[in-house]
Amino acid sequence: MAGRPSKERATLADVARHAGVSTGTASKALNGRLDIAADTRDRVLAAVAALGYRPTTTQWEPPAARTIAAVFDVLTSPYVANVLDGVLAAATSAETNLLVRAAPDRAVRATKAAARAWVAEQRESGVIGIVGITLARPNAVLQAAKEVRMPFVMIDPVDVEAPGTVSVGSANWAGGRTATEHLLDLGHRRIGWIGGPAASAAARERLHGYRAALDSAGIELEQDLVRSDSFAIDTGLVHGRALLALPEPPTAIVTGDDEIAVGVLAAARELDVPVPGRLSVVGFDDTPQAGWTSPPLTSVHQPLAGMGRMAVETLLTMADGVQPASRHVQLATSLTVRDSTAPPARRR
Repeated sequence: MAGRPSKERATLADVARHAGVSTGTASKALNGRLDIAADTRDRVLAAVAALGYRPTTTQWEPPAARTIAAVFDVLTSPYVANVLDGVLAAATSAETNLLVRAAPDRAVRATKAAARAWVAEQRESGVIGIVGITLARPNAVLQAAKEVRMPFVMIDPVDVEAPGTVSVGSANWAGGRTATEHLLDLGHRRIGWIGGPAASAAARERLHGYRAALDSAGIELEQDLVRSDSFAIDTGLVHGRALLALPEPPTAIVTGDDEIAVGVLAAARELDVPVPGRLSVVGFDDTPQAGWTSPPLTSVHQPLAGMGRMAVETLLTMADGVQPASRHVQLATSLTVRDSTAPPARRR
């Protein structure tokens, strides 16, 4: 860039000038803000790559008051809201400031230079560590944080390939097995599964737990009864309709989370299938909303707030220079039995 020695480190102001935008606009683009036009973001990312803008690694000291950031894709999920309760409680207890931020968009997460710039923005804001909540494809951001030794703890990671990632979750395999065994104990033998995306480690582990329970009971897995999609109400609605429309529908369905279970309950109402009279349904998460459905939902309880607290405690320990005893922490699950499960109806 003319007027600046080639070896001088690029600054955010340099990026803004190169892209023809204000420093504030450049910052917003690198933070994944949705109020920035796509072509503007592209110009900023191109400037980042051209100038080699990256985090400052020298002459930087964290502020006296520690600050961490909680980053997520979707806030409207009851799962995320309950995890954030734990994150906030732990940060408050540790007298640590908490910034709650939407994750950078996929373009930032997929580009090394842009990911480095985003992490640099967090450091410049005084952030000493990041908790990522169910972020999809965060590898470039995780690597950028590692380069500047910024602690990063993932909760229920999705599509993570970065080696050495520190994560917190629950005993998903055990939860999937417990849910299925509950239905087997009630007498069900034709049990369906509607789970989350195959890219999610948590979704895969829950499915494997379901399969292990069936195998232990000597029940052969029927692929027609197994569906994997997204953690969403529509997933339960669409696949619930499909399973209930089979010539021999399941008498029970285990779902990958409570939102999917809500969709299955809606599908059952739509098709006049009484729950639990002709269909039993089990959710996963045991969010407070599980007690508000009709009928109240039997659900695998995972300690969502506890996961948030553990993530913050692990993050602050790492910030103090102490590596965790285990890179993958799993908290125990249990089953909360409510009115959505019962023995199968007798065949006439």
